[in-house]
Amino acid sequence: MPHEFASPDTPYPIRLADGDGHRGTVFLSAVLNHPRIMVGDYTYASAFDPPADPSGWAARLAPYLFDFSPERLDIGRFCQIADGVRFITASANHRHDGFSTFPFAVFGGGPLQDRASMPGPGPDIVVGNDVWIGQGARILPGTRLGDGVIVGAGAVVSGDVPPYAVVAGNPARMLRLRFDSATIDRLLALRWWDWPIDHILRHEAAICGADIAALERAVP
Repeated sequence: MPHEFASPDTPYPIRLADGDGHRGTVFLSAVLNHPRIMVGDYTYASAFDPPADPSGWAARLAPYLFDFSPERLDIGRFCQIADGVRFITASANHRHDGFSTFPFAVFGGGPLQDRASMPGPGPDIVVGNDVWIGQGARILPGTRLGDGVIVGAGAVVSGDVPPYAVVAGNPARMLRLRFDSATIDRLLALRWWDWPIDHILRHEAAICGADIAALERAVP
């Protein structure tokens, strides 16, 4: 039976037959309260064994991103994050330019700041809009995923991935672009993910189909 589309501030947006929310899928913007993570509306994550407390999703997705970390994890709108995905942020790194990689400072012996065994600040991870990240993928420090990217299950991704690319493997490589370059340029200009949700739903067929002209006619 049709029902109202879930609000982005709904923690559990999938409703079961008894009316309860399915605990295995969350709208991340509704459950995350982490100073170094920014997530756009309607981006969801799923897990076979979800955290008992919704606030645990931050540690599940980005276990090395701490409140005091200098880097950020930025994720756009309408992204789809499958079970087991991990964002390996820069604070997971060790120094590897000297004789030892051991993080002596973590275990005491003085303050953390300016210790020789601590690496310097690393780059952010940036995920565009409408990105699908498959089960068990690993997204490494400094990765930038363009809008519309698909990441295959189990992929280990680093570097810049262009919009609407499909990547897979370890290390991940680009298999193909989802559309020709002219169509990609038109999609990036449309930015349908910034439209009001009611307008998006009215034009769901154009967004999920492959008629770019119809989508351009739908611009609000």
